Amino acid sequence: MTKYLEIGQIVNTFGIKGMIKIKPFTDDIKRFEKLQTIYIKNNQKEKEYEIEEIKYHKNMVLMKLKGINTIEEAEHLRQSYLLVDRQKEEPLEEGVYYIVDLLGLEVYTDKGELLGKVEDIFNTGSNDIYVVKNELGKQILLPGIDEVLKDIDLEKGKITVHLIKGLM
Repeated sequence: MTKYLEIGQIVNTFGIKGMIKIKPFTDDIKRFEKLQTIYIKNNQKEKEYEIEEIKYHKNMVLMKLKGINTIEEAEHLRQSYLLVDRQKEEPLEEGVYYIVDLLGLEVYTDKGELLGKVEDIFNTGSNDIYVVKNELGKQILLPGIDEVLKDIDLEKGKITVHLIKGLM
């Protein structure tokens, strides 16, 4: 498991006093309010920053970091990723997973047939879609609903699914 979790990407600056605009990668945008520090991954290096202020604007997070006081300093952080230490995060509810933990898991049907590995997961608004790719490069899109997803076993690196009519 990864040490850090990506929770957003800095997409732009905001104002002239060093505030950054963040595209959040989380279901709960208000989670940013609970943070006191954040790691910013820039050029494969992580640096910790203290958070001074959080605001919201059109489904984006606006953040002021201690030590970043000008638009020029904020501009250097553009396109960087925001990370949090996984150990400091609250435990997830049963049946809820971080996407990073599901990527690469093998997907089997409930009849034991290997479909491929989870390549990506995206949200459609109503549910998640699991993009499963086999060895030949063929993609299968599986809805993340209880009728299809039967078991997720992170320790075994395996997801078991039931293929309902019309999926393949």
